[in-house]
Formats: sequence, C-alpha cells, structure tokens
Amino acid sequence: MKMKKTYKKAVVKALERTRIIKNETLTEEDIQHLPAIVQKYLHYSGSVGKEKVLSFRAEFTGGIRSKSSEQFMPLKSVQYNFIDNPSRFFYIVAKKKGIPAKGIHLYKDQTAIMLVKIFGLFTVVNAKGKEMNQGETVTVFNDMCFMAPAALIDCNIEWEEIDVLTVDAKFTNGKITIGATLYFNEEGELVNFLSNDRFETRDGKSYKNYPWLTPVTDYTNMNGYRLPSGAKLIYKHPDEDLCYGEFALKSIEYNCKDFK
Repeated sequence: MKMKKTYKKAVVKALERTRIIKNETLTEEDIQHLPAIVQKYLHYSGSVGKEKVLSFRAEFTGGIRSKSSEQFMPLKSVQYNFIDNPSRFFYIVAKKKGIPAKGIHLYKDQTAIMLVKIFGLFTVVNAKGKEMNQGETVTVFNDMCFMAPAALIDCNIEWEEIDVLTVDAKFTNGKITIGATLYFNEEGELVNFLSNDRFETRDGKSYKNYPWLTPVTDYTNMNGYRLPSGAKLIYKHPDEDLCYGEFALKSIEYNCKDFK
C-alpha cells in the first residue's frame, strides 16, 4: 500500500462529495439546544455568524513517543476531517534517531485503520478492528470539539450538563457510540477532554483501555477563529499519566474545495 496515494485518494473522494453541498450560516437559533457553556464556547471561538463546518484541513508539528522515558520523536502531520459523513484522514511524517517513518490513520464508514512504516517499506504498526473503530470515533469527536466548534450542533451528539463549566457528551456514528467529558473555563475556552472509550496500542495487536485526556493551551486567533494552539495527548495509566504526544496547530482551513 502506497500510503500517501491511499490517503490522497480518500481525501479527494470526500472533497468531491462535499464540494456540491450548499452551506449555510451558523445562527443563534442553531445553537439554542446546546448547554449554556457550549453556546458560550461557540461564541468565544468566533463560530457563530460564519459558515457551518462541512470539512476542515489542519497542519501540525509536534512529537510522539511510546514511553515516558523516551524522547519525543519529531513529526509533521496534515489531516482532513469531514463532518456530514464522519471521516478523518491523517498523514504523518516523523523521524526516530534519524530513521524516517510515515503513517496514516484513515477513518470512514465507522471503520478505522492505522498503518506506520519505516523507510516507507517496513510495517511496524498495522492496526484495525473494533477497538480501532471505537477509538478513532473518539478522536473524530475530539477533533470536532477543538478544531471545529461549529460542528457541535450535530444532531448525533447528546449533551448532559454536569455543572456550569462541565458537560458530558455522547457522540454516535452509525452503530458506534462514545462518551466524553468536556471541561471549560470561565472565559468560555474548552480546556480539557476526557474519554474512557479509547484504546492504547503500540503494535496494532494488543489494546489496553485507559482514560484518555487532551489538555490544551494558548488559544489564539487562527484564520478568523479562536482555537487552541497547543495540545497534549495523555493516557492515564495506573502508575503514571503518560504524555505520549505534543502537538502545535500551524494552520487550519474550513470547507475545503480542493486537495493540497
């Protein structure tokens, strides 16, 4: 499998589908069913009064590792997400001790795969199955929450207000339903996300279920929206909180028309 070619083919097909959808503006009426703090977040992010989000493209730099004793492996990534038919196409390039690695995460039709190769030839991770499908559904919802706040009006999300700054959410895609708790501050920023429905895997063969958190920092103006510029990815192990990823958002573009 030529990973970049596979990634591009999936993105182009989704772009062709969404390019013809007539879009609308996100209004006050559209957000009235949301908990008060989520409404505040949509206003804070600058989403209200702009186009609803059908898709987005995001670029990141950062680092990943599998153990807290390891150094972060530098990476660059680009991804396309599509909201109408929940999909996520993620392409990553990294280096570990000078050895190049490339990977893809593809999620569509409630099905996910993760493939990582070194030197573009030797497969080190080939993950798929029910754990991946459920886990990547969590990731898709997390992306919606932090990178596409306008998408939180989706009718497939059920909300429960815990207190004035905390809400529980259930996101359903087809036969898969995942849960998460969203934590906000008084400004209206979404500052953390916790889900118990994601799985850790290092090889795509064995999976362990740990609480998954993604605290974010430094909201900044990006392409007309206020979005977090930094995020950590953490699995809460019994003996430690493993921060296995650090990401910095470099660019974001909404309602994409063409592949780039």
